[in-house]
Amino acid sequence: MNHSTNVIALESRLRHCTNVITLGVRPGFSDYSEEERSLIINAKKVYYPSSFYADLFAAMGKKIFPSVHTYRFAQDKIKQTALFRLLNIPHPATRIFYGKKSREKILSCFNFPFIGKIPRGSALGRGVFLIHNQKELEEYSCLTKVLYVQEYLLIDRDIRVIIIGDRIVHAYWRINPPGEFRSNVALGGRIAFDEIPKKALALALDTARRCGWNDVGIDICECGNKFYVLEANMKYGKAGFKKAGIDYSRLMEAMIGNGEI
Repeated sequence: MNHSTNVIALESRLRHCTNVITLGVRPGFSDYSEEERSLIINAKKVYYPSSFYADLFAAMGKKIFPSVHTYRFAQDKIKQTALFRLLNIPHPATRIFYGKKSREKILSCFNFPFIGKIPRGSALGRGVFLIHNQKELEEYSCLTKVLYVQEYLLIDRDIRVIIIGDRIVHAYWRINPPGEFRSNVALGGRIAFDEIPKKALALALDTARRCGWNDVGIDICECGNKFYVLEANMKYGKAGFKKAGIDYSRLMEAMIGNGEI
């Protein structure tokens, strides 16, 4: 077996790709077999190494995909918001507050209604709340020690732009279901392929490149004739691919095979 020519992945994202050997994520490197350790060490690049191994491989200079920055900002809205501000990327007005006693500070910065989010680890639209009054603010503040508060933009849809490598591979509208302020497909949001504004696509690609993310779903909305980056999703779902008739595994096979990623 020529170990140097094998395409190796640890996480299961590429398990259906015929040109990839998926080894799984072990708690420690010594938990891999001798052959598996050799495959990893000799691989030119390790795909989907997990957040744990991404930092280790990056430190030792081994190439990985996605980038270490992609892992470092996954499911962390606080870090994403801070980076958007540093890079002057358009983003809804957002403030971070600590502790239940922050309610008065919040109300000095935001008028009802506003959005409250669980800042780390939440996905699929869960952990996102539309707060209309003091009671709902109190309920939200009991759920998290770190309060991530954002202005409420009156929109009924947003755009999910999927960027893999250095290009957009897929984009679609996510339209809110009736009576819902969130557009997440997991919550009943409808996928549509109506023409997507070029400015939104350009903003998504520019955001991913400047942030160092090369496998990401960038969510963008338009409000008041201005486009905003809402957040980045590194663990995006594949429902949009399926709806568009795109075979995700075959796409990834091709991108790996031609050296795009």
